[in-house]
Amino acid sequence: MSAGPPPAEGESDARWLRRTVELSRSCPPSDTAFSVGCAVVAADGTVLGEGYSRRDDPHDHAEEAALREVDADDPRLAGATLYSSLEPCSSRASRPLSCSALILATPVARVVFAWREPSVFVDCDGAERLRAAGRTVVERPDLADGVREVNAHLLG
Repeated sequence: MSAGPPPAEGESDARWLRRTVELSRSCPPSDTAFSVGCAVVAADGTVLGEGYSRRDDPHDHAEEAALREVDADDPRLAGATLYSSLEPCSSRASRPLSCSALILATPVARVVFAWREPSVFVDCDGAERLRAAGRTVVERPDLADGVREVNAHLLG
């Protein structure tokens, strides 16, 4: 975990994480998957892609949907931040690549999320995988309440 962003970066992170929670509220309901929102944002604040779970397909994860909107050749990707309301997954049954693997296939160097994935469906170590590959990972548990609220039906 990084020690924490500089104040201006922290304010921007909070704003974008709140946006991912808004996106997660658009998810079709599911009793077998979390509702997650994601935004890929260039260093200048331009949104390169947004998505949410089950947006285009019942098996879509938010990061997957957002990354589909991104031009893989966009030079701004190297300085971009991927914001996700939930920790990017490290394994999944529905698709061959996890969200962590999809992120690692891009030059995005910074990932910020609000809530570490609880072990409801799988044991997730997405943050550790991203960090081990040299990506900067920032966890903002102070912003996780909204994510838990959207997913309260899964938490029993």
